[in-house]
Amino acid sequence: MQTTSLSTRQPEQAGSDSASSRSPLPAALALAATSLGLGVVQLDITIVNTALSSISTSLGGSVAELQWVVTAYTIAFAAFILTAGALGDRVGAKRIFIGGFVIFTLASLACALAPSAMFLIVARSVQGLAAAILVPNSLTLLNHAYTDPKARGRAVGFWAAGASVALTAGPLVGGALIALIALVGWRAIFLVNLPIGAAGLWLAWRYAEETPRLAQREIDLPGQIAAITALGGLAGALIEGGVLGWSHPLVITGFAGAAVIGLLFVWREARALQPMLPLSLFRHRMFALTALVGLLFNIAFYGLIFVLSLYFQNVNGWSPFATGLAFVPMMAMVLPANLIAASISERLGAPQAIALACMITAAGCVALLPMTSGTSYWAIGAQLIILGGGLGLLVPALTSTLLGSVEKSRSGIAAGVLNATRQTGSVLGVALFGSLVGGNNTFMAGAHASLVISAAVLLAGAVAILQGRAKEGR
Repeated sequence: MQTTSLSTRQPEQAGSDSASSRSPLPAALALAATSLGLGVVQLDITIVNTALSSISTSLGGSVAELQWVVTAYTIAFAAFILTAGALGDRVGAKRIFIGGFVIFTLASLACALAPSAMFLIVARSVQGLAAAILVPNSLTLLNHAYTDPKARGRAVGFWAAGASVALTAGPLVGGALIALIALVGWRAIFLVNLPIGAAGLWLAWRYAEETPRLAQREIDLPGQIAAITALGGLAGALIEGGVLGWSHPLVITGFAGAAVIGLLFVWREARALQPMLPLSLFRHRMFALTALVGLLFNIAFYGLIFVLSLYFQNVNGWSPFATGLAFVPMMAMVLPANLIAASISERLGAPQAIALACMITAAGCVALLPMTSGTSYWAIGAQLIILGGGLGLLVPALTSTLLGSVEKSRSGIAAGVLNATRQTGSVLGVALFGSLVGGNNTFMAGAHASLVISAAVLLAGAVAILQGRAKEGR
């Protein structure tokens, strides 16, 4: 999963007293609101992939523009998620959560009505901003509604399970909507968010309780501006490099600008009183390594989702519905792998489980290398299931290792950093792999290069986490 690794934050005592007096039904309906918030975010991570070919046909977008349709969402998501959590602390999580749902719903309507690829890209970026608002504040509201640790644990389980279902169902739901609502076509994948948004808004307004405001919580605006500029510039350079050529002056300028602004971001965060990204966290070896593995894994996994979506539709000529069906076994493997991850981590150790997940996924990538134009699904289906199993095994082990590497008082911001780094990996994977497959008559060569790169970064992640564990054990 993409975003279920956020940790809970303990509410203020006054909020706890209020929440503890609530009957089970309002708390359950508040849980439903937060689950809808996380679910719709997860749904829109994967649902758009089955519509890429239809969007291209309808709006005339190139592969580069399709990359922007996907990455505009994840860039905003990755760049704003830390600030959004701080904003909820300062203003109140309920207010911010409801505002995020309003923005997400309206942005979804704008996506559905998009008259051009550029309009759709802008609307998708607004969706990503709203997604960043929804995720951390949904968990804050859940934490406020359930003060008993056992009840909270069960609630978090339902919250996370709903996200898994949404992530898994995204490709199939997208393909089915496009097939069943032919008059609307790909726009249906965004219209489905409107009833979800309406239900989530009403439930949150009616049953969620406001959290205490922390007026002393500052917003790191300079850091936020630097983060979105650096990430957007890097993604833009990667995407346009595949179109203009890697030696083009604009591409070189984009890489140079991203590097300079990235350094300014680090300089700013090292000196800010309340930074959006506390660099002191990275002094913990295992924290730094788990964040790195999260970045590398998402480069491989979600970059390949983009490539495979284009392969199924543009190369093999499959319909959006058939493409959605093709992803179901892979995504469905995530949940059962989540369930066995804890026992594997207990037996091997969480860092070893992370390395195993990376190696399993790398093996799946290598096994896909014989794939060519027209390859039967039955020849690659098992490899896709392996990829989904790797993701499912990784996330629980990665989260527990990261949270165990820092003080409990910093678990919320630590988990937020993990989410931000993983989303950044998704951005870079789609941007890089899309540029490799975007040239004329080079799709399969680019796809094979993407698989090799994926296997390499996954193995690098496995080696890094194992070496880090070995050094800590000395």
